[in-house]
Amino acid sequence: MSHAILNDLPLPYCKGCSHTPIAKNTAKALEACGFRPLDVISVSDIGCHGIIDKCLNTHTVHGLHGRATALAAGVSMGLARPEKKVIVFIGDGGATIGLQHILEAARLNLDMTVLVHNNMLYGMTGGQTSGLTPEGFCTTTSAEGNPYAPYDICALALSAGATFVARVMGNTDTSADLVEAFRTKGFSLVELMEICPSYGVSRNPGRKLSTIIEEAGRPLGRWHRPPRQGLPEQAEKCTDLLASLEAVPPRFSHAISHQIALILSGSAGEGVQLASTVLARAAMASGCHVTQKGSYPVTVGVGFSTAEINLSPRFIHFHGILDPDYVIISSQDGLDHNLARIQSMQRGVLFIDTSLPVPDTEMEIVRHDFRGIGARNASLFAVFFFAHHTGLLDTGALFAALGQGKAAAKLPVDKIREALDRL
Repeated sequence: MSHAILNDLPLPYCKGCSHTPIAKNTAKALEACGFRPLDVISVSDIGCHGIIDKCLNTHTVHGLHGRATALAAGVSMGLARPEKKVIVFIGDGGATIGLQHILEAARLNLDMTVLVHNNMLYGMTGGQTSGLTPEGFCTTTSAEGNPYAPYDICALALSAGATFVARVMGNTDTSADLVEAFRTKGFSLVELMEICPSYGVSRNPGRKLSTIIEEAGRPLGRWHRPPRQGLPEQAEKCTDLLASLEAVPPRFSHAISHQIALILSGSAGEGVQLASTVLARAAMASGCHVTQKGSYPVTVGVGFSTAEINLSPRFIHFHGILDPDYVIISSQDGLDHNLARIQSMQRGVLFIDTSLPVPDTEMEIVRHDFRGIGARNASLFAVFFFAHHTGLLDTGALFAALGQGKAAAKLPVDKIREALDRL
């Protein structure tokens, strides 16, 4: 296994963006500290910095805008293993939104490092002013220059309780500063000063980054506090939430010999996520290991709804799905959302409703009328049809899983049985 922190994918940033050297110097520093990829938990959020996830060989967590530090705080408190390293990739926009999270993590002196990519504006969302934009710096929302003084994120973190804080130029070799941050026991923060090539340069012509930093009164440097013991156990005020869940004893058999990946997709409001949950519960009741992940647009009630499910007789180490073994499509929305993937597939089985056009694909095609039972239950019936057709799971396990949900009484159990009997 490679010990490189970064994989071979090209870094996805604009030409001239300091995010590229920051990523490379982060990897250089982690490797210099002796961390292997799976010793590192990288937490990011919305922003240009956050699209580094796919380029990392580390564990990655991607959260909502401004919430990266809060997520990393939970990881740090739950992990409590000094041989591991929790790092946060966050922008000045995310740091503004999640400022209290940063201060609390510093106050608790949690063992983690926050890397603030401060390009002085919201880069991904249009170049707007952030809480770290220097006074006089021009953005898309402050065309004549930001009229307000920015937060001093380094001073705030240090006063809150951080053990080590640094402000450095992001476009230089910062690996030595990052090594010190990563070796710090407790909370550390590094503010990496940048200028966005897409929005910052064009709106501030001729201004050098070093001059902007100097005029803002934010000198480069390193600041320390005496090391103190963090007390992550103080956060453990409740029992393990998973411990309250009842174990699912295996009561059914299965015919799954290796890990299989399944995509279930249809329209929002047509029970795709319910069907996915029923399938997952049935597989667990059959002695399988399961991962389940749902995705749908923010509109929730319209558009596509997709679920990704892994089923395996052994422990599942990776829950992502690159090449699914089975794709189940119950509506046009689901087909549109997965069309490119289906067309690129050279193996696997596609289960598709008879009302839909068959896409150009190398997948084996199985057509059936899923929507005949009613649009709202098309995905649910498709899951039963899948189990019956493949023989991988006992349909009895699916019916048993149906009975566990609060809405079970409203589901067309008898119609599903009758439809299966006709097969």
